[in-house]
Amino acid sequence: MHDKPLLKSVGELLHRRHGVSTRAARPTPDGFVLDNAKVAAFTAGTISTEDEVALADEVAELLPHHWDMPTKSVEALTPLVDHLGGQPQLMAWLDHQPGLPRLTARIYVLLGHLDQYSEDSAVLDAVRHARSQNPYPTGLRGYLTPETNDETLGGLAFRIEELLGDNRQEDATALALTTADWLRRAARDAENPNADVREMGELMGHLHDDISEAAPRS
Repeated sequence: MHDKPLLKSVGELLHRRHGVSTRAARPTPDGFVLDNAKVAAFTAGTISTEDEVALADEVAELLPHHWDMPTKSVEALTPLVDHLGGQPQLMAWLDHQPGLPRLTARIYVLLGHLDQYSEDSAVLDAVRHARSQNPYPTGLRGYLTPETNDETLGGLAFRIEELLGDNRQEDATALALTTADWLRRAARDAENPNADVREMGELMGHLHDDISEAAPRS
């Protein structure tokens, strides 16, 4: 993963996203729990390489369900996050494991930036300008809010996470890539972009490359 998208992440990468309170509860993996023994071994520095790989897979599977899983299952993440130093460090750890953990980490960094930029008026102006040219770009129809507002980007983040939670990794990846590329182009084509908009475009370019690199090859 490029360093800049992760370093520029602020706040929580895991939180209740726009739309979660209004959707129907989706099924969660039957009996799925995070292996506390593996977590304890990891925080103690005694975990085997094989168990660390398995733990990373378990964490990647749990993250999209962190608002649907039983509290005890989600709380099992806390010592792991604390040991690593925070949620960005959790993503960096997942990024070191190939497959689903790496893909999940890179998508969650994108989601964090979408939530961040939801409150940036200059970025939203660039998005409005892009939508004045093409209100529903290919791949985003059915995902974008009718009006561009502070729920537009957070809504995309929610839909991507929802697809991950439904085990539709291919669809989640496609939507993540389409979103990142669309925002990169929106920044490029913005009228009088400020530093935040230019930086957003650069970050989206990095994130598009990162997610594309981590995606399974068909």
